Amino acid sequence: MAVKRFGVSLEEETLELLDSYVQSNQFPNRSQALRHLIELHTVEKKWQCNNEVAGAIVLVYDHHKNDMSRQGNEVQHQYHHLILASQHIHLNHELCLETISVKGQARELTDLADKLIALKGVKHGKLVMSRT
Repeated sequence: MAVKRFGVSLEEETLELLDSYVQSNQFPNRSQALRHLIELHTVEKKWQCNNEVAGAIVLVYDHHKNDMSRQGNEVQHQYHHLILASQHIHLNHELCLETISVKGQARELTDLADKLIALKGVKHGKLVMSRT
């Protein structure tokens, strides 16, 4: 894809915020940071508009709690049409990390993630979405 150059005028305070963002996220330059921010905005808009998106649900849970594996599988089977793949990793004797790759309408993916994250035994859960 061809790169187009343009000038941007920002207040000094806003430029300082951009430079801080570049530094804290270790972008090589301001252009990369702006690209990233535009992409985040685009994905968020698609999410809000319930467009098709792809993403991952990441869960860390105690598999000894309340038959967590079975309950998680039951929820996933209800949403089988959204799930592309899943990966289950044993972090230690108690904790598991599960990554579920998903694709579908943003609201459905959010519903699926919310149900999984709400299961008793989940220590941390997060849905990450990107445009398709």
